[in-house]
Amino acid sequence: MNFNTIFLKSFRVLLLPLAALYGLIIMIRNRLFNKNVLKSAAFNFPIICVGNLAVGGTGKSPMVEYLLELLSPRFKMATLSRGYKRKTKGYALANAQTTALEIGDEPMQFALKFPNVAVAVGEERIVAIPHLLQDHPELQAIILDDAFQHRTVRAGFNILLTEYSNLYTSDFFLPTGDLRDEWASANRAQVIIVTKCPSNMDEKMKSTILRELKPLPSQKVFFSCIEYGMPYHICDSSIQYPINSMDEVMLVCGIANPKPLKDYLLQKATTYYQQDYPDHHIFSIDDLKEMKQKFDDISAERKLFITTEKDAVRLIKFKDELTSLPFFVIPIRHQILFDESWHFNELLIKFIQDFNFNPTA
Repeated sequence: MNFNTIFLKSFRVLLLPLAALYGLIIMIRNRLFNKNVLKSAAFNFPIICVGNLAVGGTGKSPMVEYLLELLSPRFKMATLSRGYKRKTKGYALANAQTTALEIGDEPMQFALKFPNVAVAVGEERIVAIPHLLQDHPELQAIILDDAFQHRTVRAGFNILLTEYSNLYTSDFFLPTGDLRDEWASANRAQVIIVTKCPSNMDEKMKSTILRELKPLPSQKVFFSCIEYGMPYHICDSSIQYPINSMDEVMLVCGIANPKPLKDYLLQKATTYYQQDYPDHHIFSIDDLKEMKQKFDDISAERKLFITTEKDAVRLIKFKDELTSLPFFVIPIRHQILFDESWHFNELLIKFIQDFNFNPTA
């Protein structure tokens, strides 16, 4: 479990009865779906679901991007997300004028990076999918972002993510732990990916985790680490800047789990200062003024801002103010370890190419 302080850990343990009640409700709900008392729908169409059992950052958005990089050159693809913290409701399809306030930061990120992909949002996936297929009848597959626990839709291919330092098998239900679903739900996944692994992970570490997860014989387990790309200017992606040991960095970050990025910056820069915000934070002009003030207080000659791609789509509304600043965005991607990316890629491509509808699966 990811406890940040001794106080928080103690407080969350005190909430154990509430966590047990929450877990009981989740398990009853799952049994009702398993027995078909609560109904779920399967579509005669290739649907890939990316999700997790816990709250927090397991790397869902970078995984969706990994899938889009792999699949969009081969197939007509779409993504469907809830659109968390957007200012709109219901089904919405991204267009050239869409903003992050209308569809949410992660879908906006997909729309900007993959203009050939249909990007949609909708709280009720079972309602949004027919809308999306009607708007884009040429589609060949849909990726559901963060939908593993939303059982009203049965995806044909489920990818479950779990973080190396916080495996779901060693976690507990909210609010004592981070789980929003039970361990047994992992059995619904075709693929489990252990994310944010050390890049030097060896076979012994891999075997230890496999024994911990106890995957079904039919399930494939992969391991990935985070790979950071070349930072680019928030207002002009053609302007790139490699961070080096002479730099001092002001990190502007509003994501669920910034620790891997902070660890990376500790290795790359002389030092860094952080300006943390809540996950999905909607930046205001006062926030920008505060960032600039703290940046000006840094006395170093070589200094720059760094932010994440998810934060950048919520900051770009201040383009006029940011253009003249050394404000850079650092991209992130998954790297599949143990030379197994070909196997993972093949599973996804074959799923779409050989899709065979099975409404009872």
